[in-house]
Formats: sequence, C-alpha cells, structure tokens
Amino acid sequence: MNIEVKTVKTKKDLKKFIKLPFEIYKESSNWIPLLIMDEYETFNKKKNPAYEQSDSQLFFAYKDGKLVGRIVGIISHIANEKYESQNVRFGWFEAINDFEVCSALFNAVENWGKENGMKTLTGPLGFTDLDPEGMMIQGFDEVPTIASNYNHPYYQTLLEKYGFQKEIDYIEFRTKIPSKNIIPEKLLRIAERIKERSNLKILEFKKKKDVTERAMELFYLLDEAFDEIYGSVPLTDKQIRYYVKRYIPYVHKDILKAVVNEKDEMVGFMIAMPSLTKGFQKANGRLLPFGWYHLLKALKTYNVLDFYLAGVKKKYRGMGVDLLMIIESAKSAHKMGFKYTESNLELETNTKIHGLWKYFNPTQHKRRRIFKKEIN
Repeated sequence: MNIEVKTVKTKKDLKKFIKLPFEIYKESSNWIPLLIMDEYETFNKKKNPAYEQSDSQLFFAYKDGKLVGRIVGIISHIANEKYESQNVRFGWFEAINDFEVCSALFNAVENWGKENGMKTLTGPLGFTDLDPEGMMIQGFDEVPTIASNYNHPYYQTLLEKYGFQKEIDYIEFRTKIPSKNIIPEKLLRIAERIKERSNLKILEFKKKKDVTERAMELFYLLDEAFDEIYGSVPLTDKQIRYYVKRYIPYVHKDILKAVVNEKDEMVGFMIAMPSLTKGFQKANGRLLPFGWYHLLKALKTYNVLDFYLAGVKKKYRGMGVDLLMIIESAKSAHKMGFKYTESNLELETNTKIHGLWKYFNPTQHKRRRIFKKEIN
C-alpha cells in the first residue's frame, strides 16, 4: 500500500481538492455540495480577508495513485492570541474509510503545526465561526442546513482511533411551527411587558434595501454576541464587509428579526431563511446553467425554516430580547406557511437558548463534535 500526502500548490491541485467530496459522497443522499465558486474564494488569499490573521496549509492524500483524502490546517493567530494558546485548527477533512489515509493526513497537519510551534490540534473548525465547524456524530439520516455540513459515520471512529477526544459538542433541534393561536398566551403577555418596560420594539424591514443598510450594524452585534462562544474570533471591518456581500443577498426581509431600543440601536437579531438544502443539492455545486434557478426556487419554498445566526447585545441579555424575536419569528413563519424549523448549531452548554425552544416541543435530532488532541 502506497500512501502519499501532497500540499496544494497549483490551481489544478486546488480544483482536485475542492471536487474530492463529490466523489466521497456520490452515494449519499444527505450530503450538500457547497458552491464550487465559494470554495475557491475561501482559499483565495487575495479575496478571503481571514488570511490577514491566519495561515493555512492544504493537504491531499493519494493511495496507489488515486486521490482519497484531503484536509486543511489553519493557524489562527488572532484566536491563539485571544485564548493564549498554541493551537492549530483542522477543517475540510474528507477521506475514504481507511485509517492509514486518515493518519497520513493528520500527521501532515500535526507536523506542519509542530514546525510552527503549535502544541494542540482541534477541529473541525474554519477560519471564523461563519465557516463550517463540528463533525456530525448523530443524525446521519437527517439532511443538514447549508450552514453546517454532512460527513460519513465512520469519521468519528477514524478520529478517535487516531487519538482525538471530545472537546465540546453542538446540538440541533427541529420544531413544528405553531399556529398564531397556539403560541402560549403567557408568552405573548410576557412579550408585551418586555416591550413596555424596556422601550424595545421589533424592527420592521419594509424593503430589501433596509436590510442592506443595517447589515454592518448587524454583523458588529454578531461579533460582540459571539465573543464568549467557544473558539470564536473577532472579525475585522474588512471581514464584515466580505460576509455582508456574501450572505446578505440571501436574507429574506420578512423573516429577519431584529430588536431596537429607544435610540433605534440594534440590540438583538435573528437570521432565518427558507431551507436552501434541496436547492444546493440540485445545483450540485454550480450556479450555471441552472443552479441559480434551483436556489431561487428554494428561497421561495416555505416549508422548512432554517435558523442561522442570532445574537443579543451583552447589556440587554436577560431582558427577554431573544424571546421577542422567537415569538415574532413564529408568527411570520406561520403566516408564510412554514411547517418546521431547524435550529442550526447550538453549543450543548448554551442552556439559556435551549430553554427558549422548550415552548415549541423541540426534538433534538443532530449532534456535532469538536475534537482535540495534543501534538506529539
């Protein structure tokens, strides 16, 4: 058996690296192919501002001359400074069910990290929290949201055999959309008291332009809200502008919920969108010639509502801002005809947000894990 690990050096190498998952998951009905153009941009040092604060090395593995695995090693200097660590992250790991291939890839990342003075290895993680993170360990019969990812069940076995241990888990919930009349009356009364006592109100976005105009403010709030979350790293203005341009066009003005104070300052937000999962699957990684049509159709299909990001300004936590947004989201979702919601990734330790879902009879159906290993 001949296993060879190489680094990505050329555009041709990168093309192979990006397209490998299409082979790894060709028999999977639950995998979601991301847009190939977005993947190219992620690893373009001239376009992705995350490279101003990080270094990365892309590896791929060949077995008997056939491409069988890939992985990215990331040294986030800003994360290591924030957490006073010497850590190398790994992400974008894909491989066949072969421990020798897995070992070869992780050895390559470890050696690269060791050469740069790193002492621990964690992942799956990206450059920022807006990259895919966590390895699925529960819910393999479920289709993920586009903000997460899918992986084969054997990945966990390979990592644990290599020596990885649990660092922390994310869990995900599915809930059924209640009718407006089924939302507990108690919650509606509490919401009204919150608005009266705190001079808070729900911000209405009448036009898509209104969303764009406040997008920077939303991401600044996101940056503050995520500050204490595991592994989070602060975003620069350049990164925020990058993400605004990349993601805001997908945001539906009638589903985006935000709360403002008496000065019209945004103190909380909640981003949800119609599920794009089937649209991305049908697009199969490409916008042309018909991928754009499938994504546009998915944006107008109101069946499953995916929650992506939410945050509350620190000063306003514990004041019911998140409850206001959940109730308004439930009202809008019912009005638009949605049947179910997907919560997206929530840290297992985030019991406060878990508690909000309890009013809607949630089913915890997926779990993802961040792994950690000492570098030998």
